[in-house]
Amino acid sequence: MTADETTAAGFPLLSALSRVPAAAHDRVRMLAPVAGIGRRTLLAHPVWRAAHDVGRGTGAVVVPGLGGIDASMAVMHRWLQRWGYRPAGAGLAGVIGCTSQLVGHLEAVVERHVGATGGPVVVLGHSRGGQLGRLLAARRPDLLRGLVMFGSPVVPPLELNGMAARLARWLPRAAALGLPVLDADCLTGDCHDTAAAALERPVDVPALSLYSKADGVVAWRSSCDPHAECVEISSTHTGMGLDPDLYAAVVPRLADWASSDHVGRRASA
Repeated sequence: MTADETTAAGFPLLSALSRVPAAAHDRVRMLAPVAGIGRRTLLAHPVWRAAHDVGRGTGAVVVPGLGGIDASMAVMHRWLQRWGYRPAGAGLAGVIGCTSQLVGHLEAVVERHVGATGGPVVVLGHSRGGQLGRLLAARRPDLLRGLVMFGSPVVPPLELNGMAARLARWLPRAAALGLPVLDADCLTGDCHDTAAAALERPVDVPALSLYSKADGVVAWRSSCDPHAECVEISSTHTGMGLDPDLYAAVVPRLADWASSDHVGRRASA
């Protein structure tokens, strides 16, 4: 097995794109989580080493970004465990496909984790994963204690930079070829309009959005949700999940949410 095949096996989106020209394949590679970068710094930081049980078993669902899988967020899962939370993966297989369908799948996953942990959970999502979490918070605030988004495009019009913008224009073409990536309807049709309207609505859930002017993929203003607490960090887009500053910002918010009795009301149909 070649190095390229190993990478594709680890990231379903890249595996799907292995059937199209190499130039298109390369466009997506930059969005795959860069495993290992910054890990040593994080593990030596007090935000990792000083962990103690403040979560008291509160459930957490971690949602990776486009092209990622649950294993790509393993460091965040371990960090949550160290702080006393019960993390679960989103099981979204690369976070590819129709936005509405992905939100429906995430809703089912979160409902199961609510049942397993005995109460509302926290959702933490990177990039598109945070966007899906924001859409779920608008639909089912009763399931969430809080929402953390990092590097997530949630403020319409959703802005991407450079190669990521070109990728967004290319993905519907791949879908038209039969690859399970992103339908054109999710970018310009009814699916897009429904999601955009939901993103503009306030949510009955405490929310934190972390953004970086050095993101390089998502335009930072697209992450500044007016209905969330917005905190600036200095990470690149793919490095956010290993940035000690992100975890330092998240610690007190998660602790507050874990100790709160607030439960959102389910949105009207």
